[in-house]
Amino acid sequence: MTGPEGPDNLTSMESATETIKRIFGGSNSPLGSQIADESSRYRALQKAVCPKPEQTRLIAVANQKGGVGKTTSAVNLSAALAQFGSKVLLIDMDPQGNMTSGLGIDKDEVEKNIYDLMIGQVGVEEVLQKEAIENLDIIPTSIDLSAAEIELIGVDDKEFIIRNAIAPIKDNYDYIIIDCPPSLSMLTINAMTTADSVLVPIQCEYYALEGLSQLIHTVELVKERLNPILKIEGVVFTMYDARTNLSLQVVENVKENLQQNIYKTIIPRNIRLAEAPSYGMPINLYDPKSTGASAYQRLADEVMNRE
Repeated sequence: MTGPEGPDNLTSMESATETIKRIFGGSNSPLGSQIADESSRYRALQKAVCPKPEQTRLIAVANQKGGVGKTTSAVNLSAALAQFGSKVLLIDMDPQGNMTSGLGIDKDEVEKNIYDLMIGQVGVEEVLQKEAIENLDIIPTSIDLSAAEIELIGVDDKEFIIRNAIAPIKDNYDYIIIDCPPSLSMLTINAMTTADSVLVPIQCEYYALEGLSQLIHTVELVKERLNPILKIEGVVFTMYDARTNLSLQVVENVKENLQQNIYKTIIPRNIRLAEAPSYGMPINLYDPKSTGASAYQRLADEVMNRE
């Protein structure tokens, strides 16, 4: 049988990627190519080999410039690592608490949080919220944390409070991700003395490099005086808009002028990424096949495979 429905025709059936490209205008269609590429990437990531680190990796996500996708990156990188089977602890050190609420936790209802831990009222086990999602625990925050810096004036070794506080549980995790406040404060210093490395999100806009040199200088000072193993984990571009030349120009400019590790993964500007926090979910749960979800899965894959 050789008709259109016969078995001889099955070998010529096109793949989903080919179908998408055909429907949306072939390889010359930016939309068709983008959707097809995301489809291919999604399938590849589901089969990815996910190595676990030999010892706990502690990564601070920091940029004193607000609105660059810092908290979005901390939440969704952590969720992607957890999805790949790693045991992850997420620490919210931003008094705004967007990371806490972004995982569906009402920060106003949490009895004990990182503020109580920093001022010594409770131990780490008392503030730990286990399995916020599968494989991911969180230490939540509240607006009270903004007063911690004043309350810690005169306290010995105040730069190491978080490092010492989480020491009893550190080895329970493959990754500990710390969301820093958008400022170079004592809270940020605490995160950097705790971390092994600093991941820096940069928005694809004209002022992308503004303040970055100050952040890198701070990392170097902390390394010199407080934490000799600290390094820049890498820079990740966020809010990339493929429709504009500006985003591409910013990426090229930063690559030419920044002598730091730059991740290949670029996080796109994506409406589903923007919606997910209002539902208290990371993007890989809110819309697992979105471009935002696959971007953070690729970033997690890069992080896991980086020495």
